[in-house]
Amino acid sequence: METPATVFDLNQLRRSCSSCALYELCLPAGIAGDDLDRLDATVKDKRALDRGAMLYREGDPFEALYVVRSGALKTFVQNEAGDAQILAFHLPGEILGFDALASNLHVSQAEALERSSICELPYAKLQQVTSDVPALHRQLMRVISREVVEEHRHLVMMGRQQAQEQLATFLKNLADRYERLHRDGTSLNLPMSRYDIANYLGLVVETISRLFSRMEEMGVLEVNRKSVRILRPDLLATLCRTDAPSRRNDVG
Repeated sequence: METPATVFDLNQLRRSCSSCALYELCLPAGIAGDDLDRLDATVKDKRALDRGAMLYREGDPFEALYVVRSGALKTFVQNEAGDAQILAFHLPGEILGFDALASNLHVSQAEALERSSICELPYAKLQQVTSDVPALHRQLMRVISREVVEEHRHLVMMGRQQAQEQLATFLKNLADRYERLHRDGTSLNLPMSRYDIANYLGLVVETISRLFSRMEEMGVLEVNRKSVRILRPDLLATLCRTDAPSRRNDVG
């Protein structure tokens, strides 16, 4: 029978950055020893979020950045009429909360797409650690830069004329992110709904459903509700190009 001390040690191990499966994604290569211990002291215990739970809302004060440890979240903005525009989907190893850096208030909202857990990084403490650990500061800047690139990519996708190209690019990007997580990039389990995908791409849900069916007919995908298997990554990559064949009347 395990002693209380053993159980405590196991719990500490689960919370430790060095034992986390996302270690290589969140942290720069080479951080170790005292620096890692200091970062461990900064990270709050994991927070669990049920599907549909809000991590933060528009207008909430900026207190922390958040790393998705498991599950997935979406960030979105909402107008006075209640209409939402999805800005991004966040997978394990990805950081959110940067929207509040400028004004110290969140200008978007973050909602769990499925049961998720996150690591909370109180920003004041994080600043202290990054000022003393240059490698960690560079990694944080790299992550912020990646977020900017993703925002630009989203704008480009929404501005394209071909709906098939938009969906293909979305799926290819998701597959690439899966591979970064050391998962099978050809077997996707979509945490978001068809409606969410349509909203994110600026299309209508009927168009998304029609395009999934067409890609199945073309032999590119095999779709079973939220499970999508990429059968022909080469054809998917071809559909991501602007010169790929598509029907203009599929614009949502």
